[in-house]
Amino acid sequence: MNARHFNLLASSSLIALILLGLAWELWLAPLRPGGSWLVLKILPLLAALFGILRGKRYTHQWMSLLSMAYFTEGIVRATSDTGLSAQIAALYTLLSVLLFIGCTFYAKHTAPSRLAGTDKAA
Repeated sequence: MNARHFNLLASSSLIALILLGLAWELWLAPLRPGGSWLVLKILPLLAALFGILRGKRYTHQWMSLLSMAYFTEGIVRATSDTGLSAQIAALYTLLSVLLFIGCTFYAKHTAPSRLAGTDKAA
């Protein structure tokens, strides 16, 4: 796989994570009836959206770190919630792992040393 494939993985998982986060906290299984303020957790994802879509290496780097916060939330809620919320949390966890993989490997494949051809250990 090349950098373009990893950017596609990061982009698609980020968009899916945004949409799932919105649906989860507003309609599917909010903490409070009618939606909850927990929907604001997607603001950092939205901040990264255009950088990821444009293939900005720096955005991929910090998003790979931030994706672990979403992974943690997914794991906690998948094991503590019940019913639909637990199922959504499991999917949320999977999407955060895919985002991490896409961002990490995109950043690796677009490293300046790799692009200059000086990275012999790859």
